Amino acid sequence: MSRDRAALGAFLRSRRDRLTPAQAGIEAFPGARRVPGLRREELAVLAGLSPDYYSRLEQGRQANISDEVLDALARALSLDEVEQAHLRDLAAPTVRHRAATPHAVQRADPGLLRLMRTLDHVPVLLIGHRGEVLARNALLTEVLGRPLELGTSFVRFMFQDSVARERILNWADFASATVATMRRETARRPYDTRLTALVDELRATDGDVARWWDDHTVRDYASVNKRIQHPAAGPMAFDIEIVCAPHEPDQRLIVYTTEPSSSTARVLPILASWNTAPHL
Repeated sequence: MSRDRAALGAFLRSRRDRLTPAQAGIEAFPGARRVPGLRREELAVLAGLSPDYYSRLEQGRQANISDEVLDALARALSLDEVEQAHLRDLAAPTVRHRAATPHAVQRADPGLLRLMRTLDHVPVLLIGHRGEVLARNALLTEVLGRPLELGTSFVRFMFQDSVARERILNWADFASATVATMRRETARRPYDTRLTALVDELRATDGDVARWWDDHTVRDYASVNKRIQHPAAGPMAFDIEIVCAPHEPDQRLIVYTTEPSSSTARVLPILASWNTAPHL
């Protein structure tokens, strides 16, 4: 069984386990239950598939899967838009994935850099698809307490630097979302050996990553709240907004926004005055 097909089967099982017959709107099949959610046979009936065909899907023994079957599974499992896209990426035959270019160096998009320079009053970070730092401003390094040199991994900072856990008060929420985003990226890019190696390393060395990875939650980059405990400025609150350029979907500008009259907004100019050196 290929790694792609194993991932597809694991994702289907995880979504099946979280959905009870009552939630799916069907009567439970009779007999003792050995699964927390739907049985394979129940999901097969719900999706209009034969039990044997669905078993082949979940066991990774079905090479080609039609769009109609994927639509039926998505409906039966009540998948959201991100999960539906993830399912399609996992089900895509290997030949449909574009040629591997895992070692290509990403360059910061000039338009996103110009936009970042207009936002020097708030922390801003530009990352690539593996979470590599492509650019950041001085306020970002001051708020997070690390220089985050260009080319370094923001994902490694999140999980391997004690400062991240100390400063980010809601670290678990933010870190679990990071893992869910990485799972989404690995399905988009099964050919990216560097991304796969990073995930494997973190799963092997961090129990939190392993646990979150095994629950098969997937997310696209999304706006979230982030609470910071700064050693001098005290507690700070940000709403994180994500900006993508249409022609550079692999790069994301992460903007730490604030309420205009908040204590965080009032203290940011003070922090900015401490370090005005450019970081591009």
